[in-house]
Amino acid sequence: MSAPLPDALRARFQRLIEEGLSGRAAALRLKLSPATGARWGLAIRRTGQARAAPQGRPRGKGKLDPHRGFFAEVIAQDGDITMPELASALHDATGVRAHPNAIGKFLRKLGYTHKKSRWWPPNAVEPR
Repeated sequence: MSAPLPDALRARFQRLIEEGLSGRAAALRLKLSPATGARWGLAIRRTGQARAAPQGRPRGKGKLDPHRGFFAEVIAQDGDITMPELASALHDATGVRAHPNAIGKFLRKLGYTHKKSRWWPPNAVEPR
């Protein structure tokens, strides 16, 4: 998806509309498509401005947010739980399916981090 046209262009378009040009005529003068001019002209008549619409997915909590307490409880019990194990525990407890990567992103957003523990072979002596 491309970026919205700049606000400076929208302001120039609005000045042309206020001078009495139609939306299509103002669009042609600014080398925009007539459809864009008609859309912006309608927006100016309705709201007084031709603002860019918000882009992207709407901000929300997502389907994992109601289970925030569940994740905190499970991680407190077992700090070394893997994401696939966490996903299956979530499914077993609540019936909600979530990809392990989505759970990892959600936990990072909440501030959880993971520090790998150093692995030692069973016959080696751990250095102090």
